[in-house]
Amino acid sequence: MAKKQILFECQACGHQSAKWLGKCPNCGAWDEYIELSQNQIETLKEINAKPSSTHSNAIPITEVSFEQIERYSSGDSELDLVLGGGIVQGSLTLIGGSPGVGKSTLLLKIAGNLAREGKKVLYVSGEESSSQIKLRANRVDSNYPNLYLLSEIRLDTIFKELEKHAFEVLIIDSIQTIYSEKIASAPGSVSQVREITFELMRFGKEKNIATFIIGHITKEGSIAGPRVLEHMVDTVLYFEGDSSRELRLLRGFKNRFGTTSEVGIFEMTKIGLVSAKDISKKFFTRGKAQAGSAITVLMEGSRPIVLEVQALVSDSGYPNPKRSATGYELNRLTMLLALLERKLDLPFNQYDVFINIAGGIKISETSADLAIIAAIISSYRNRPISKDTVFIGEVSLIGDVRDIFNLDLRLKEAKSQQFEKAVVPSLPLETIHDLKCYAIDEVSKLIEWM
Repeated sequence: MAKKQILFECQACGHQSAKWLGKCPNCGAWDEYIELSQNQIETLKEINAKPSSTHSNAIPITEVSFEQIERYSSGDSELDLVLGGGIVQGSLTLIGGSPGVGKSTLLLKIAGNLAREGKKVLYVSGEESSSQIKLRANRVDSNYPNLYLLSEIRLDTIFKELEKHAFEVLIIDSIQTIYSEKIASAPGSVSQVREITFELMRFGKEKNIATFIIGHITKEGSIAGPRVLEHMVDTVLYFEGDSSRELRLLRGFKNRFGTTSEVGIFEMTKIGLVSAKDISKKFFTRGKAQAGSAITVLMEGSRPIVLEVQALVSDSGYPNPKRSATGYELNRLTMLLALLERKLDLPFNQYDVFINIAGGIKISETSADLAIIAAIISSYRNRPISKDTVFIGEVSLIGDVRDIFNLDLRLKEAKSQQFEKAVVPSLPLETIHDLKCYAIDEVSKLIEWM
């Protein structure tokens, strides 16, 4: 008799072990290991196996024929931009984001757009009833005969419904609520999510159905479930933005059919999420100049965005001054403050420093360093900076102001927004009419300029 196989799996990250563990060595979670049944173990073996009905032979790459990727528009220019030009037939896309950010609203709007163009769309909801979705559809104008609603959580029933009609698009809201009867664990568990994603991928590739799945996120901001979920899908998109603000950002973190550098910008309106038609003035104001405010120009994908950096420097009543950053990396803020203390002899060890990026956007570009420093010094000296000036440049640990990419494109955007001056690492390659550029190569010269 064959020896019974014993396997334990962490329900937080999917790590497997031949024995029970109190603490997961992969994610550090406690008391998350459960023993898998023999049925679950056999299912995992089938999932991890490489299904192949024919024998494959290695061939030279020069003899491989190129397959043209077929795309069609989603009806939303911002989503098409992030996807790399449109929806790819048979693709599997994962969309994550915090509750209330607009994932379901956007996909229902996209479903309506596709149904309006004659494509059959199946919207599956495991959290809401069909009548609830109908109410939202009325608000976002997605009532079309080709859009079908299904309130169901059983995977086999969903596949049976897909077999009845020649659907071209499938939307699952959400992956954590669907369960397969092949696995005895509860919906949302690691085994269930992995099994369902594998089956959806297989079915979508065979039937050439473009599939969108919504995934819940954890407290850390990552997709809930095993990391293999992100590896199995073709595209991973994350929604960013505060649910209390109208602007939302859709970033691509993985895309097998295009670049991940593009960002979609949406605006929440009374008719749902729509593409932000004019984003140029969403992230800054042109009111009265105030201390602690500076303007910079960032690149989000292929387009420049003008935004406002805000800083507040106040006396600290504690031995350890507080540093806080919203929308900006806290470690880099700490580095810039240490640089200012060393190079400019500014006593920030006695002050609390707070940084905020206006509009709720999160930035990781180092080209905002110069604007961050300008805003901090402005708040420290209580000296307003002209609203007609932009600051663009990366600051190194030794105090140099270094060049950044696409400087000319950023300056052209600044000029289009009626800015008159720009403090940059070097002069642009081409002269921009009515925009005065001041080149500085050291951070100490920023004090002289201000």
